[in-house]
Amino acid sequence: MRGIPTSDNLVAHVEGIIEDIDSVIRITAIKLNYQFKIPSGTREKAQRALDSYADSCPAYSSVKGCIKCTWEAEMEETGGQHES
Repeated sequence: MRGIPTSDNLVAHVEGIIEDIDSVIRITAIKLNYQFKIPSGTREKAQRALDSYADSCPAYSSVKGCIKCTWEAEMEETGGQHES
């Protein structure tokens, strides 16, 4: 993610909202809460990546317009500045 390591670093807690719509059980919303560590000084870069990732996410592209999706992130700054 924009030079910020995500392997073994990114955790997502996902909640699906299920409703009975016309006697059919459907997933109507998905709430994601990401947790990850970022190098010190990269919060702005990480936030930009989070703000724009949906545009290139195949999973979101498959359900947008059908299932309401929301996301937020808990970012923890660690260590020194990440070098690219």
